[in-house]
Amino acid sequence: MSKNKKHLAILGSTGSIGTQALSVVSQHSDLFQLFVISANSNHELLYQQVKKFRPKHAVINTKVGYEFLKKRVSLKETTISLGMEALSQLVQCDEIDLVLTAVVGSVGLVPTISAISANKNIALANKETLVVGGELIMSLAKSNGVKILPVDSEHSAIFQCLVGENINSVNRLVLTASGGPFLNLSKENFKNITVSQALKHPNWSMGNKITIDSSTLMNKGFELIEAFWLFGLSEKKIDIIIHPESIVHSLVEFVDGSTKAQLGWPDMTIPILYALGFPDRINHPFKPLSLIDCQNLTFFKPDEFRFPHLQLAYSCLEKGGTATCVLNAANEIAVEAFLNKKISFLNMFKLVEMSLEKSIFVNNPNLEDYLYADSETRKITSELISKI
Repeated sequence: MSKNKKHLAILGSTGSIGTQALSVVSQHSDLFQLFVISANSNHELLYQQVKKFRPKHAVINTKVGYEFLKKRVSLKETTISLGMEALSQLVQCDEIDLVLTAVVGSVGLVPTISAISANKNIALANKETLVVGGELIMSLAKSNGVKILPVDSEHSAIFQCLVGENINSVNRLVLTASGGPFLNLSKENFKNITVSQALKHPNWSMGNKITIDSSTLMNKGFELIEAFWLFGLSEKKIDIIIHPESIVHSLVEFVDGSTKAQLGWPDMTIPILYALGFPDRINHPFKPLSLIDCQNLTFFKPDEFRFPHLQLAYSCLEKGGTATCVLNAANEIAVEAFLNKKISFLNMFKLVEMSLEKSIFVNNPNLEDYLYADSETRKITSELISKI
């Protein structure tokens, strides 16, 4: 493998962020080389990616997928492995320069910890990793001298605005939110929201889970928690505002009254490029942003009556411990149930709220506590589904 290229591990290569990252790699083959790619269950797409990019290793989480790949892939070029344990070992390989964590949900926690423990820099597109175990992740990254490069558009925007700045000079962070597909829908009509309606995001093309989270604004609650851990500011200094046009991706207000913002079309390629290329910017074909074409940019406060998930995120962050871990686990089960049409749109909030009341709480958790709280919460939330 070329020593002049940045060697990547892409965890979740068949998902929305993973496929866009591979597109970047394809267009910049002089800069990047794949060492590991992984998928949960989409073995057919993973097979196509293996054929095209010929990584050293590919990991799949299902036995069906493992057998499928073993029969079709030349093991002289690409080694096929099964499961998260194998992935957690592979991300520690010496050849890897950067690990892009783009899996969906809390499954990203353990392999990310494994990579950080081996001093690998992380491009983080999996916000649940910090929602579940932010204190553990950031402490481990600091002790190992590891950079956590945010890939979420909002956190990438803040990260870019902070380059060359002293964090003590920051007065406030402002996360922008599109408001999702139900921004102007009355609360009384929420009871009739269908899965297909919730999956129609007005600005962004994302996976199903994150799209549903965007429709409830839980995604923005998770981003609040993520920003808290990434930038080390109190939640009282992190605001959320609605910006339907999704042009201003976030802002940083400084103590002298200055405010920086990062702008761009709603295209995840931009933050992916920044994270993969950091500290350099990559020359890439793009559609220039025209403020004239944008015309009016609007901003206003979120309606917490219609979107109560936001307040849950604030309260769990303030409580600390395993509270945000429980919040994430309950929400993952609730979203899955809604996508499978087992519960209504409004019942997602009820499920999460009830799970927070019933789940265990550990004030100063270690990894085992996080994993136990995650597992137990999933059981509790699953049991509650039949009662709602």
